[in-house]
Amino acid sequence: MKGLEDTISVTFVMPTWQKTKADDPNDTHSGWVFADPKGEPHRNTLGLGGPLAAFLPHTDPDPVFGAHTVREIYEKCGDTVGIRSVPILFDKKLKTIVSNELSEIIRMLNSEFNTFATNPDLDLYPECMRKSIDAVNEWVYPTINNGVYRCGFAKTQAAYNLAITELTQSFDRIDQILQKQRFIAGGSFTEADLRLYVTLLRFDEVYIIYFKTNSCSVTHTPSIMNCLRDIYQMPTVKDMAKMEMIKMHYYTSHPVLNQWSIIPVGNKFEAKLNEPHNRAELFLQ
Repeated sequence: MKGLEDTISVTFVMPTWQKTKADDPNDTHSGWVFADPKGEPHRNTLGLGGPLAAFLPHTDPDPVFGAHTVREIYEKCGDTVGIRSVPILFDKKLKTIVSNELSEIIRMLNSEFNTFATNPDLDLYPECMRKSIDAVNEWVYPTINNGVYRCGFAKTQAAYNLAITELTQSFDRIDQILQKQRFIAGGSFTEADLRLYVTLLRFDEVYIIYFKTNSCSVTHTPSIMNCLRDIYQMPTVKDMAKMEMIKMHYYTSHPVLNQWSIIPVGNKFEAKLNEPHNRAELFLQ
C-alpha cells in the first residue's frame, strides 16, 4: 500500500511446518521452511497426510543464506532460544533481523521508508487518530487476533469458555461499531483495520472450523462482511490474500488438531469478498 516493492523485497515461506532438525530425533521443533524447487513431496510432522509440496507458486528459496528453515535464519543472527516466527523484517546489508514483531513492522513500514515509497502520503497511524487506534488495538489484539488462538489451543474447557466468551463479545462490539462508522477506529482506514482484517479474512475459512470459534461468523454479519469487502477490494490488498496458502498452513501444520492434514473445501469465501459493497456511500467522508 505504501509502494515499497522496489525497496523492500518479500520472500514467502512454505505454508506447511516441518521438522527444523529432521536429523536430530531429540529436537522436536517444527516451524517455517523455505521453498525447495527440487524438493520431494512430504507428509506432515507426524508422517501422515499429504503428499505436501516442497514448492508452490509465490513461495521462494531463502535469497540471503540459502537456508532451508526460518530457524536457521534466527540462529545465523545469533538468536538460538527465541520464537522463530514470521514475519521478519530483515536487513540484507547487515544480514540481521530488524524485527519480528508485527505491530512494530507495521509502524516501521508506515513511516520509516517514505523517501523510497511511491505512496508516501499514505499514513496508517496519523497523529489525529492515534488515541482511537491505540484504544482499538488494546482490546482487538487479546480478544480477536490472539483470541482465536486462545480458543484453538485451549487445553481446558474453562480456558476455552473464557476465550470464546471474550471473542464473541468483541466480535459483537466490532459489529456495533461498524454499523455506525466506516472503519474500526473512525472514518479513515488505519493500521487498526489492517490488523483486524488479517484475522477476519481467515475467520470463516479457518478459525470457525479449526479453532472452534463458531459462535460468530463474518459471512452472517453484514456490517463486518461489507467492511471486509471494502478493505479486500482496495488496490494491492487483494493480491496479498492467498487463501489457499492460508488454509494449507493451518490445516497441515498442527497434526495435534488435524492428524491427517485434510483441508476443508470451504464456502468460497474469497468469491464473496469480490461482491459489491456500499461502505463509502453509507458513511460519506
